[in-house]
Amino acid sequence: MDISQGPGSVLRHPGYLNFAASRVLSSLSFQSIGIAMGWMIYDQTHSAFALGLVGLCQFLPMAALTFVVGHVADRFDRRRIGLVCQLIEAVTALVLAVGTWQQWLTPAGILAAVTVLGAVVAFERPTMAALLPNIVPASMLQKAVATSTSLMQTALIVGPSLGGLLYGLHPVAPFAISALLFAVASFNVISIRMQWSPAKREPVTLASVFAGVSFIRSRPVMLGTISLDLFAVLLGGATALLPMFASDILHAGPWGLGFLRAAPAVGALAMSIVLARRPLSSNVGRKMLAAVAVFGVATIVFSLSTNIALSVVALFVVGASDTVSVVVRSSLVQLLTPDEMRGRVSAVNSLFIGTSNQLGEFESGMMAAVLGPVATGVVGGLGTIVVVALWMRLFPDLTKVKTLQG
Repeated sequence: MDISQGPGSVLRHPGYLNFAASRVLSSLSFQSIGIAMGWMIYDQTHSAFALGLVGLCQFLPMAALTFVVGHVADRFDRRRIGLVCQLIEAVTALVLAVGTWQQWLTPAGILAAVTVLGAVVAFERPTMAALLPNIVPASMLQKAVATSTSLMQTALIVGPSLGGLLYGLHPVAPFAISALLFAVASFNVISIRMQWSPAKREPVTLASVFAGVSFIRSRPVMLGTISLDLFAVLLGGATALLPMFASDILHAGPWGLGFLRAAPAVGALAMSIVLARRPLSSNVGRKMLAAVAVFGVATIVFSLSTNIALSVVALFVVGASDTVSVVVRSSLVQLLTPDEMRGRVSAVNSLFIGTSNQLGEFESGMMAAVLGPVATGVVGGLGTIVVVALWMRLFPDLTKVKTLQG
């Protein structure tokens, strides 16, 4: 596609600019307070177990709410769901700001806030993902997804750095600024102009509740792609221990942690630009499997590094290689799912992503408490490479996928 015209034409489309602004501001705020909460809880506890609990507290609400979320997103105005979610996030960030200012915010309070945010994000992310096809026509969907991905990666770059910078200036700052940005995001989401109304929704039945799971299971390529990404990130989740690496191994402060957190997003942004200019048009399955293997190798390099420059480069490669599987997975979910099921399928997809990210943080924290961060990262990277080899046997159709419509 011609990205010189594609992204610009999408941004000029009615409603899309509000959609993009809402997602970017929400992600920027979430990343900013995430790094602040991670640094704060490790500073108070010096515990890998506590860092692992942060991931668990994000994952459990998502796991519990997945099937509720899907039906809510398929039956109600998705803009209003996004509005409520972002207002709750704004209030939570404001409470964190006050608690930090008044110095009564404890590790338990931080974990409680993480749990609330985990529950809200469980609704927000799949709902917003399902909303996009109602804003732009099908002919513009791939450009819209590519543009959204680039903007989100930019937020992932700026967010951690902003959080580290603001926390370095004053611990209250990242929470207060994030509360304001969440409020602006909520204004944008309710301002989105819908071009296509969702189809009539089917009544709630046991079969309809689990329709998203059935839909994915009936498509081996989609199931293999999503589950490959799940286990790769679950095992190769050494980046969840970044506060520990930054403080104890690399001897970097909050600003250094911000750069480490931003490095995977920089790599992801670079890869998303490459894929926009040169889309995956042949041997998509093999390229995705190779990219996941590279993800595992880069995780091992990061884990063994004692030099912050090498660590940043390794994390850059982690983000770039992960983006290949993200693009494949996102394209399959968006293009192969009918609108009346998109909320439920997106919710299941979000559960897989949450399992790999948040549960991966918990798993890494538990392993690091026993083995230490370096050994945990090395074992996880090796495990990722083993998963690639295993998935080639369990899902042979993955190696046969030629295009994203494969």
